[in-house]
Amino acid sequence: MSKIRVMDELLANKIAAGEVVEKCASVLKELVENAIDAEGNIIKINLEDGGLSKIEVIDNGIGMDEEDAKLAFLRHATSKIYKDDDLFFIETLGFRGEALASIASVAEVFMHTSQGEVGTCVHIKGGKLLEVSKDQAKKGTSITVTNLFYNTPARLKYLKSEITELNNCVSFLEKLALANPDIAFTLSNNEKVIVKTSGSGNLLKVIHEIYGLNVSSNMLEIKNSNDDFVISGFVSKPSILKKNRNHFHTFVNNRVVRNVEINRSINDAYDTYKHEGFYPIVVINIETDPTLVDVNIHPTKQDIKMSKMEDLTKLIYETIKDVLYKNLLIPSAIYEEEKNDIKDNFIDPRSLYHYEDSPKAKVLPPDDLPDAPIIQTRLDLNASVGDVKIIKNEEFKKLKFTPVGQVHGTYIIAENEDGMFIFDQHAVHERINYEMVTKKIQEQQVNIIPLLIPINIELNNSDYLALMENKSVLEELGFKIEDFGINTIIIKEHPSWLKEGFEEENIRSIIDLVISSAKGFNKDKFLDSMAKMVSCKMSVKANEHLSMEQMKKLLDDLVKCDNPYNCCHGRPSIMKYTNYELEKMFKRVM
Repeated sequence: MSKIRVMDELLANKIAAGEVVEKCASVLKELVENAIDAEGNIIKINLEDGGLSKIEVIDNGIGMDEEDAKLAFLRHATSKIYKDDDLFFIETLGFRGEALASIASVAEVFMHTSQGEVGTCVHIKGGKLLEVSKDQAKKGTSITVTNLFYNTPARLKYLKSEITELNNCVSFLEKLALANPDIAFTLSNNEKVIVKTSGSGNLLKVIHEIYGLNVSSNMLEIKNSNDDFVISGFVSKPSILKKNRNHFHTFVNNRVVRNVEINRSINDAYDTYKHEGFYPIVVINIETDPTLVDVNIHPTKQDIKMSKMEDLTKLIYETIKDVLYKNLLIPSAIYEEEKNDIKDNFIDPRSLYHYEDSPKAKVLPPDDLPDAPIIQTRLDLNASVGDVKIIKNEEFKKLKFTPVGQVHGTYIIAENEDGMFIFDQHAVHERINYEMVTKKIQEQQVNIIPLLIPINIELNNSDYLALMENKSVLEELGFKIEDFGINTIIIKEHPSWLKEGFEEENIRSIIDLVISSAKGFNKDKFLDSMAKMVSCKMSVKANEHLSMEQMKKLLDDLVKCDNPYNCCHGRPSIMKYTNYELEKMFKRVM
């Protein structure tokens, strides 16, 4: 008797559900994406107990007739592709024809749908069609899912708590809302509205509706293109950072995607503007020819493969790097007009921009955002910054600072005609050294200094082999390295930019960095990491008292830097108190 049998259709659907339907958010994703494909521009999601008890998605899309309503729950039934070639031109979010069949096989589903005339109601439980009947004629589709995984207890026990399932649902809907700013989304849990977007088509307004004013007013717009890709969206200023990458929102042709290479290029662009372990808020849509994208590598359709990925990541990296460079600001001292115990952190716009110092300084006009508390100054999401004087790099290079003292051996206090400035001396010196070292590394001619006493370094077998593999990189920089016995090297010469008295400490650290970077060695990243490390070690430390001449030299050198606003690890180097802010703090102006 044959041991191989063709699976029952219901069993096959349950197995498919294991890939398509992992949790409540998976159900929400598939249903909402279907609503978007059905041309709905008002989509409502009603959850009960975070989706554990009920998930309902209602749209005002094109709807279905009775025949399509019944076919929609069959496996591999789809209206989005018809022939092999269609797989190369996928422009819809769904296309596999698995989602509804998979969901219906492990839950109880009611669907009400209409094209504007006679409506249809379909009732399915555990993959079995229980009822098809006439229904109301309101155009659109409503799908309600209950008893999720009731017939697959192994899957049911892996559902998380209500709050976890709700957070997953909210997180994914926020991504969909950012990817589709022209669609009005509303998500409620137990009849309480949690997410609501207006569908205005204004991406910055959607960012405000999701993140609040403190974030939306600190976003920078990006837009660029090459022969194959057009990228657009917003990235946060380095002052707005999160502790995880969950706020990297990347879309390809308005599809929510996950891609390690794209995320890496975003993070690399912020490299010298933030601390390690902190990440910006980024909303980027990538438009490209569908033939360059393969979304058919996983049932969730979020993991993608893309042709010309190197060109894309370079475009993203350079665009973000450029917009950060052009929009650097000296952080101002934040003066709180009043504190509001609300979700959004409303702040004085003077903390975002630099005003010409005058008690009559203009404020930006109020916006029309709903439900905002009344405060004296407001920020218009659509306002230009024409009335605001933003200090950029070229203007900064013209500034003069006069040091007046030092606090705790760590902070330099200086002044000019605009106000008072506080400098973190270590961050300042680190920035100066970082740009000096980086420029020296890029120079074709290398200046070297011979060591009076060569440095002897003994390594174990694996470290020695790792060093030898990338020895040429160090030699290009000006290090003269020779073998000196088994697994032992000596350094006889080093580049001139190493600080006198710190040669051995820096050289040993550089050797350790080469060894630790050996796996997947990237020359550019290594050189940048080395420049940061060496710059930090060569810089004046906190609690180190400086003379007025030393402070003046540091500030004069900082003014010459391309990016004087942050140390190479992203910490701010300058804080500014304008004359207006000082006068207001001391009640000289009201």
